[in-house]
Amino acid sequence: MTTLLVIGLGNPGLKYDGTRHNVGARTVRILGTRNLLSFGAQKNAMSRVAITEIQGRRVVFALPMTFMNETGLAAAPLVRHYLGDEESPLAHLVVIHDELDLAPGTVRIKLGGGTAGHNGLRSIGSHLHELDFVRIRIGVGKPPGAMSGANYVLGRVTREVQAILDDACERAADALEMILDEGVSQAMTHFNVR
Repeated sequence: MTTLLVIGLGNPGLKYDGTRHNVGARTVRILGTRNLLSFGAQKNAMSRVAITEIQGRRVVFALPMTFMNETGLAAAPLVRHYLGDEESPLAHLVVIHDELDLAPGTVRIKLGGGTAGHNGLRSIGSHLHELDFVRIRIGVGKPPGAMSGANYVLGRVTREVQAILDDACERAADALEMILDEGVSQAMTHFNVR
């Protein structure tokens, strides 16, 4: 049975729960809820995980407990533990994260590519030594005026923005389900042309 590892990026702790930077983690929690799963601590992986079987495939949902800029410290042991027996391990990895270069609420799927300055992706790349995995990107938009990117993604949001992000997280969860049901190419066709 093949395994799909799904990592939702974010910062740990209630302080960061409703921020733009935590939309990846929020999406993974939505997927856990949809599949009636609870997350438990993963030994030596600095993550909380929930495991299920979907479409005859083992699916591991992971929430790193490291801060965003150290996500690779959690991702690398997860990949070794759950995907170490796969022929092309990173072909079985999906990372869900916020994206400044997409308009708020936009959901896009991408295979490989650079980090676009995202510290979580940069950390994963430095620990895995490559970036050839699937990303589900959730648009949060660019910071207004002279506001720094860090203050923007870590700051609190208005109710209106929260509603947009909540909807995007639900659609990002739909995107992961479509990847499982129909494959990455079909999911990209569906979500990237909207």
